[in-house]
Amino acid sequence: MPRPSRELTPELSARHLFGAKLRGYREDRSLTLEALAGKLTISKSHLARVETAEYMPPPELPAQLDELFEAGGIFTELYALCKKEAHPDKFRRRMELEAQALIIREYTPQIVPGLLQTEDYARAQFRTHNPKASEDEIEELWTLRLSRQALLLGEPRPDYSVILDEAVLRRPYGGPHVMGEQLAALADLALTPTSFVQVLPFSHGGHALAGGSLSLWTLDSGQQVAYEESISSGTLLEEKAEVLAKVRAYDLLSASALSPIKSADLIRSVMEALPDEHHP
Repeated sequence: MPRPSRELTPELSARHLFGAKLRGYREDRSLTLEALAGKLTISKSHLARVETAEYMPPPELPAQLDELFEAGGIFTELYALCKKEAHPDKFRRRMELEAQALIIREYTPQIVPGLLQTEDYARAQFRTHNPKASEDEIEELWTLRLSRQALLLGEPRPDYSVILDEAVLRRPYGGPHVMGEQLAALADLALTPTSFVQVLPFSHGGHALAGGSLSLWTLDSGQQVAYEESISSGTLLEEKAEVLAKVRAYDLLSASALSPIKSADLIRSVMEALPDEHHP
């Protein structure tokens, strides 16, 4: 005998309403979770957790549901609200501005920026940051990270550039295989029509942005916004003078960093020097 469906609470949040709408459309068409999962790019267990609001909907699901159920875009609209709810208030403005940016420039001193992380690298980083996190919590973090990464695949696609401190390449997460895949992904993005990657070598020494990461966004209006982030806090800068000071520091750092081609060469050399996991 099948287990009774868990009672839903659509009034609690956009995520709960998304799950309730999903169940409503599914049951109206007499589809089981297994049958619906077979029509989508998602497993039955994952779909069940989305329906009960335990998991954030993955980025590709809303459009698939809208098309399958001819729902008129309701799942896409709800997903946009879900994404806003998923981030703490202090980061919500940051996420909104990042999503609006036509040009994104970043500097990061220790880890690969979230927009460029591979899945295994991201999961290893989440686990390192919080060793007590459950598998569900890690899954939730990855889904949120994936929704951010969709920015670089959207239309119009933003122009993206990043300066990586050499420490980013040499501080492995997840072991040699995971790190190798991450480095390969970075090398592939080093110089494309919409992205370039630069590495700041250790030999450069100190600089004005040491101590934290920086994101610079140029919006459709032409306004520039900066966001500085440390281990546990972030500061949004919108005053013109403050932003221009950060832009200047970033430009100086970019001028001192390796070119994208030389950066890709360094990334590949670090990748090739990784130890073989099968041979101690």
